[in-house]
Amino acid sequence: MARREHLLKIGVSGIRGVVGEFLTPQLACAFAQAFGTYVGQGRVVVGRDTRASGPMLQHSVACGLLAAGCQVIDVGVLPTPTIQIYVASSGARGGIAITASHNPSEYNALKLFGSSGLIFNSYERGELLDLFHQSDFRQASNEEIGSVTCDFDAPKRRHFERVLRHVDVERIRARRFLVGLDAVNGAGAVTTVPFLRDWLGCRVEAINVDPTRPFPRVAEPRPDTLGDLSELVRRTGADVGFAQDPDGDRLAVADETGRVIDNDDVLALVVDAALENLPGDVVVNLTTSAVVNDIARAHGRKVYRTPVGEANVVETMQVVNAAIGGEGSNGGVIFPAVHMCRDSYTGMAFLLDRMAQTGETVSELTRRLPRYYRKLGKVTYEHGMLGALMQALEDRFPDVETDRSDGLKLIWPDAWIHVRASNTEPILRLAVEASDEARMESMYKGLEELFAEVKGA
Repeated sequence: MARREHLLKIGVSGIRGVVGEFLTPQLACAFAQAFGTYVGQGRVVVGRDTRASGPMLQHSVACGLLAAGCQVIDVGVLPTPTIQIYVASSGARGGIAITASHNPSEYNALKLFGSSGLIFNSYERGELLDLFHQSDFRQASNEEIGSVTCDFDAPKRRHFERVLRHVDVERIRARRFLVGLDAVNGAGAVTTVPFLRDWLGCRVEAINVDPTRPFPRVAEPRPDTLGDLSELVRRTGADVGFAQDPDGDRLAVADETGRVIDNDDVLALVVDAALENLPGDVVVNLTTSAVVNDIARAHGRKVYRTPVGEANVVETMQVVNAAIGGEGSNGGVIFPAVHMCRDSYTGMAFLLDRMAQTGETVSELTRRLPRYYRKLGKVTYEHGMLGALMQALEDRFPDVETDRSDGLKLIWPDAWIHVRASNTEPILRLAVEASDEARMESMYKGLEELFAEVKGA
């Protein structure tokens, strides 16, 4: 039973699990009917990434929505931020993106958005889950059953137009940047080449842009998963390399030498560019690097930190009217002037504009950032062990500043440790950062040894 609970999870983004035994068409249909009941009769936007289970689940979701009396707008394969922006701009009652984002291909999920195109907040999630568990769904009469219509072009246009309002398009186009791209055969495989080539005037060398093929690498775009992108950049002499996850909300960047820079530094570069032109503070999650604090301080701004998860960051950004935010550890840029969601397209445009403005390479821009050393990892844990693991860590460092809003974060003046249970997988995520590399490695090794002792006891 513990395994079943781990492989079907309802969290901050929606419902997610391994397709087949855990996330079934019947469950997707019921959840969509609950969603349709909650948002009310009217248009609901449905899109997906390129997973093999996507068409099956999209049919199930459409059935559930129609049963609740909704009209279904099928936008096909699109990045999640594109779907969210279209929901908000089209007068829809809500939207569902069928994607498990950075999770492996055997997973899928339903990401739920209200009429504003935002992930449900904690109150909305609670109400929807109560309705779902009570199976108190609206049953449309025969006369009330709506239809499925398609709109494959408007969503992309609206998204790209919003992004390009905030950069100097002609300045970018004049540079004719050569860009390497790895879209992991995901949703970006159908949208990112046109965005870079046709809208921004870049020359593009692309790999993994066939939406009919499986993911060729680990879905999450991290430095250790992007060897093919690095090789592409070096072989073609590209100015920059971009990599996305399957639903196009996360961004990784390779510099002109092919070195994939840290995702936290990607966010820091975008934050720096945004704060030059806009008032407001910054919101990031607890695992995001302290480099963002340094950047914000240089602009006279404040940084707010939240539990990990896009919905948590977005909620706080709304409260403080933030200029920009995101989740550095996963390459997620959230720029409210485009939309309150993680958006790799905003990140790409801002970085290209920065390169065009300064004349600097990505490596030169990165070298100007304050230097921190980070290491991320994960350990599996069995049901019932989480409390013991956290308590052992707190006991090891009794006098340090702590933050318990999301797992446990221990904070020193020049270093921190953050340990939390994943929102999407049955693992414990570990993150360590320090201004000195040797100290960071020592702290991470000590963390692993401590957990091994607890698990072996």
